[in-house]
Amino acid sequence: MKPPLALSRRHLSFVVLITAALGAACALPGRELPKPPTPPEQALWKQQGRTLPVPEKQQPALDDTLPRYEPRRDLELSGHFKGASSDVLAALTKQWIAAFQKYYPKVILDLPPPYAGSLGALELIKGDLQFVMVSRELKPTDVSGFAEKFGYPPFSAPISGGTYRHFGFLDAISFFVHPDNPLKQLTLDQIDALYSSTHHRGGAAITTWGQLGLTGEWADQPVHLWGVKPWNGFEEFIRQRALSVGDKRGEWREGINFTETVFPISPAVAADRYALGYAGLAYIGDDVKLVSLASSAGGPAVAPGIDEVYAARYPLCRLVFFNTNKHPGQPLEPVLAEFLKFILSREGQQIILDQAVFVPLRAGQAATSRALLQ
Repeated sequence: MKPPLALSRRHLSFVVLITAALGAACALPGRELPKPPTPPEQALWKQQGRTLPVPEKQQPALDDTLPRYEPRRDLELSGHFKGASSDVLAALTKQWIAAFQKYYPKVILDLPPPYAGSLGALELIKGDLQFVMVSRELKPTDVSGFAEKFGYPPFSAPISGGTYRHFGFLDAISFFVHPDNPLKQLTLDQIDALYSSTHHRGGAAITTWGQLGLTGEWADQPVHLWGVKPWNGFEEFIRQRALSVGDKRGEWREGINFTETVFPISPAVAADRYALGYAGLAYIGDDVKLVSLASSAGGPAVAPGIDEVYAARYPLCRLVFFNTNKHPGQPLEPVLAEFLKFILSREGQQIILDQAVFVPLRAGQAATSRALLQ
């Protein structure tokens, strides 16, 4: 039997719109795919923080090699500091603050609404607050705007893992194909060769499935690429992890089917036998096939499973960041430095585990963040 013909771009767009509108795509087993938040929900979250999701049945284990927190005995810390956070981090940040203030009752850390990481980053540039918790990497415009004013980039340190597949709570990202597609894995080099125009990883452009090792009727078929239109946290993460190398920022190639949001991508790939797309795990239905990822050619290909995300072995796990103004070569303000050390300690990461939403850092990840204080 001959394989079905690829859908036309016009027909495919129609299928995507109808599928997204009706919510017809199937979710991961036992789950419904999320729907875009309504304006009233967004307004409420901005004032109160986002409603916490139902925890995953399987929870991570705390890394027992994380260092315990040792409070300062040589210095009495005090002061009043104002912070901000993304709506998904408001509850967690308040728990960190409450625990930290038990050690240092003369320290006041305020976290007033509105809760939105984008607003917090702008206030950091204006100097109206001292720290901001953001559930993604800062926007390039945030970084450039900060550098234009101060002459150096903002200080950003990872303080928590994201989540496995919680909608809106920094879920891990996966690439996926149509169920008929025999592809099992990709490397970050191949993603760069597929999606970028800059090819900073050194590979030639990949445009057909045969260039990814598929044979037979797949060999000459073009790869129909799907992604989220810039700027978006999902596309920025993929751009940084796969398309950029060092200080060389990757750029997207022409011909990608860009969507305004991440919601339509899984239905689009399910509707096109020759499609490849990416999305957060919370947005992916069970009518597509996830592919494993290797960080480099010849390296181990890791599936986007819950154990791999919890252990930070999967290449597209995400991170939560603490951001502030720290002049290069100068120490961070003592209270903020101590607050960050507490968050990165076993006690601070235990608070993440107790909330049962985000994933605590592994000891090596926490050590990398602590080293930024030097």
